[in-house]
Amino acid sequence: MIIDGTLIACDRVGADRPYYSGKHKQHGMNIQVVAAPDGEPLWTSWSLLGSVHDTRAARVWRTAERVKASGLLGLGDKGYAGLSEVVFCPFKGRGKPQWKKDANSEHAKLRSPGERAIAQLKNWDVLRRLRCCPHRAGEITRAVLVLQLREAG
Repeated sequence: MIIDGTLIACDRVGADRPYYSGKHKQHGMNIQVVAAPDGEPLWTSWSLLGSVHDTRAARVWRTAERVKASGLLGLGDKGYAGLSEVVFCPFKGRGKPQWKKDANSEHAKLRSPGERAIAQLKNWDVLRRLRCCPHRAGEITRAVLVLQLREAG
């Protein structure tokens, strides 16, 4: 399983600091996505404020526990380092030996379908920029997931 988070952009003003994601330099809501190894999105979380880090969001939604309960292993990006023993992340830091660089490269190849799953969800116009209450982002994302799975099936 591939675990990743994304920011669903929303219309907010500068005074709405909790919605602001410093990483993405815009306001939005944090959504966690779990995808199959083939890139099929399997699950999306409800929304948290854009300022919430992916690791914290994964802990709130108990993503690692869900992966462990399924008896599978998870792949996450560097934002999930230290989350759980069942979620494997790439090596951090500079000046890594070649074997760590090679392992990170293979890890990225295995994780890329998860990025594609997020891109498929964000391909829906309604998720490009929310113009409604930001707290409905999770609801809308889950509805899009259902529609997408129905379309694929």
